[in-house]
Amino acid sequence: MALRSSLIALFASVLAATLLTTPSTSLAQVDVSITIAPPPLPVYEQPPVPAPGWIWTPGYWAWGPEGYFWVPGTWVEAPEVGLLWTPGYWAWSDGFFGWNAGYWGPVVGFYGGVNYGFGYFGHGYEGGYWRGREFFYNRTVNNVTDVHITNVYNKTVIENVTVNRVSYVGGPAGVVARPTPQEQQAAHQRRVPATPTQTQHREAAASRRELLASVNQGKPPIAATARPQDFSSHVVTASRAGGPLYQTQTVHARDLPKPAATRAPSASATAEEQAYSRQQAQLQARQQQERETLAQQQEREHATYAQQQARSQQAFAELERQHQQQTQQMQQRHVQEAQQLPKPPQPHPAPAHQERH
Repeated sequence: MALRSSLIALFASVLAATLLTTPSTSLAQVDVSITIAPPPLPVYEQPPVPAPGWIWTPGYWAWGPEGYFWVPGTWVEAPEVGLLWTPGYWAWSDGFFGWNAGYWGPVVGFYGGVNYGFGYFGHGYEGGYWRGREFFYNRTVNNVTDVHITNVYNKTVIENVTVNRVSYVGGPAGVVARPTPQEQQAAHQRRVPATPTQTQHREAAASRRELLASVNQGKPPIAATARPQDFSSHVVTASRAGGPLYQTQTVHARDLPKPAATRAPSASATAEEQAYSRQQAQLQARQQQERETLAQQQEREHATYAQQQARSQQAFAELERQHQQQTQQMQQRHVQEAQQLPKPPQPHPAPAHQERH
């Protein structure tokens, strides 16, 4: 558990890297790159804004030691008056999915054309704007109900395309989008990284097993919160998943399913059948030991990587490919060994009784 906690902390802080350079990703710093597509965005409602001046930051899928986990959307205070939030986004390039971290700036920049909803419909922000030191909310896309806010207006936003729940840009089945001239200009303006409160919100989400995509199947029980890290009050549950999870290959030996236990031979089993059963049990025990040994080796390598935070993200991706290859080779060898185990001869059926006519 201590090792897993340290790995979660490592991924929550993510090492900076610059692996992707396509036009759709060159405007933002890439924090982590992997080979598995992020799940579709779940469908959920926005909790009410807790106080004047707070700005909505949409939920997103992040990557951790156990795969994708959901970081609930939440209201946060801007680090400075006049700053707006540009959401992070996943982008595909050269076989990798790279995470481009969100940031604060005077204008909203490119976020992959991903439709996060609640004013973030792919380009720009329709949820509100700053006027002096006051933030004005568009009531048509924001839940302004439980707090006294007078700076509101109503502006209907018409989306000309069918809303899909795809959570990444580029690649197979990804969003097709490129930065507009305004978004290209925004890339050269001042940027402020996510606040410590936002980082802590992500770290808190990483520690909750129910937010793993493999556990909630794309429908997180905590889809959004009214305040960062508050997972108990004003919590919104996803009404449904945005779509089926993408099929992935097993990367680590610890994730392989446990084999079914071998059956004990019956009392009437022949000597050959009893010998075969013993051989099956011995083979299964040896293979289980091999899986545990490989899992422990991979855990040690993860721990070593966690201690060497200066290592590039590209090296980690290579390590993951090596782990996947090791796991697949062992799995294939185990199947072959089980198939090659000589089976006992099958008894010949007794001849059918022939009736005399």
